[in-house]
Amino acid sequence: MSGTWTTEPNEAEDGTIPFERFVNDLSHFKFRALHTAIDRMLSVRGIALVRTEWLKALGKGLHELRVRHDADEIAHKFGGAPPKIGAPSEEALLRVFVHFYGDMVILLLGGYDKGADSTERRQQREIAEARRLLAELAERRRRERGQASRLKNHKRRD
Repeated sequence: MSGTWTTEPNEAEDGTIPFERFVNDLSHFKFRALHTAIDRMLSVRGIALVRTEWLKALGKGLHELRVRHDADEIAHKFGGAPPKIGAPSEEALLRVFVHFYGDMVILLLGGYDKGADSTERRQQREIAEARRLLAELAERRRRERGQASRLKNHKRRD
């Protein structure tokens, strides 16, 4: 599939945006790596990354984007110069949970800094939260389809 994928952060039922909360807690160095990975890699290759070290299918439409390199390394591998954000060097080991849907849209569900806490317990907790957000989204879409269908049927009767 050619073209560019559109990324959009998921808004939870409570109005929060878990992906933004995750990004806001990152250092400039890690943000730069994440931004480069999403911009140069995920938005360009999308679901095709699942056959690489970068994206792991977790089942039922949930995927885990794995950022293990800094912005310079990612830009070198996927083309272009890295974004100009000066920051001291540190290890980047980030996970972002995504869902692919519609006409080349990638929903950014949330993420965490695995380098800060690489325990299995933390990983399972983060995956469970991403699954909860995805299920919440599916239920919201189901309700919206039902409302649209009822409205369409109501207009037919008029």
